[in-house]
Amino acid sequence: MDVVYLFYEGEKTSIPASYKDPPLRKLFSVTGGGIWNADSMEFNFNRKLDAEKLSRFVPDKPIVQVSNNAITVKSFFGRPWPETDGSDKIYFTQEWQDALENEMRARKYSRNTITAYIYYNQSMCQWLQKSPDTITADDVKKYLAYKEKEENLSAATINISLSAIKFFFCNVLENNSLREQKRPRQDKRLPVVLSKTEIKNLLETERNLKHRLLLMIVYSSGLRVSEVVSLRKQDIDINRKSVNIVCGKGRKDRYTITSDTVIKTLGDYYMRYSVTGWLFPGQPSSSHLSIRSAQHIFENAARRIGLKKNVSIHSLRHTFATHLLESGTDIRYIQDLLGHSSVRTTERYTHVAQRKALTIKSPLDTIDDE
Repeated sequence: MDVVYLFYEGEKTSIPASYKDPPLRKLFSVTGGGIWNADSMEFNFNRKLDAEKLSRFVPDKPIVQVSNNAITVKSFFGRPWPETDGSDKIYFTQEWQDALENEMRARKYSRNTITAYIYYNQSMCQWLQKSPDTITADDVKKYLAYKEKEENLSAATINISLSAIKFFFCNVLENNSLREQKRPRQDKRLPVVLSKTEIKNLLETERNLKHRLLLMIVYSSGLRVSEVVSLRKQDIDINRKSVNIVCGKGRKDRYTITSDTVIKTLGDYYMRYSVTGWLFPGQPSSSHLSIRSAQHIFENAARRIGLKKNVSIHSLRHTFATHLLESGTDIRYIQDLLGHSSVRTTERYTHVAQRKALTIKSPLDTIDDE
C-alpha cells in the first residue's frame, strides 16, 4: 500500500516522493508553496503541513507523520477521512490564476512574487471553500485570524498574504472592499549573527568544496540565498574581486565585494569541476542548485559544529553586514553592498554591532570606584 510520509523538522515539512506520482503532483499543485528537490527526491515546504487537510487531495492514501522520532498515522485502519464535497474541487481555478498572473506580468513582477501571490490566494480560497468572487472582507479577516492562531504565522508572513489578496481583489476583481483591512504590527526582531570564530568553525568543518565555497560566498559578499544559487561563472570578476548580482530582489542589479580567500578557493573549484554556466549547478546541470538544497548545506554545517543559535543561511548575510559595521565601514556603503532601498533597513544592524558597546563598562565593574 502506498503511503504519504510527512517529515516535520521544526516548522518545515518534507515529503519523499516520486514526481511521477499523480496524487502527489496534485498535492504539489493544489496546495502550492512546495519546492521539488531532485537531489533528495522530495517536496520541501517552509511550513508545517496539516495532514487532515492534505488528506482530501490524496483520499486513497494513508498519511504518516514523523516528528522527533514520534510517528502518527492519519486516516488509516478504517478511520474516516475528513468530510469533502466528493470532488476535490479547486476554488481558485486556472482561469483565476491566469488572470492574476497576467495582471502581475503586465507590471513586470518577479516570478517568485507571482508564484507567492497565486499561492496565498489559492490557499485562502481552498480554506474558505469559496470562489474568489464570492469572498467578502469578513471572510478574509477570518482566514487571516485562523492562519495567525493555528499556524502561528509571523506578522511579516501575514502581511505578504494580505498584500497578495489585496492585489488580486483590487486589480483582478476590481473590488476595493479590503481597503480598510488593517495590517498586523510588524515584529521588531533583531537579526541573529554569528561570531568570527563560529564562521571559521563552520567553514573549516565543511569538507565538500562546493558546499564550502557556497557558504564562503554568502558570508564574504552578503548575498541572499536566492542570489548565490543563481550566480553564473561570469558574475564573479576575479581581477576586481567583485560579484555582479543580476536582477536581485526588486529586480535590481548591484555589485558587491568578495574576498581573496574566495578567489583562491574558486581557483581550486574550477580545477576540480567543469564550470561553464551556473556556478553551482543542480540536478539536472541545466538548472542551478535549488534554494532548499543551499539551506540544507548550511543546516548540516551548523549541526556539525553544534551551533545552538536560531540561525539560517540568511544569518550569514546578517553577519556580513554586522562585521563590516563593527570594523568601521560606513553604513551607506553597507547599504549599497546589501542592495537595500532605504538606509533604515540597514540601520537595524547598529543594534547588534558591538563596535561601540565594547567600550562601555557595566556599572557593576565600577561599583568600587567611589
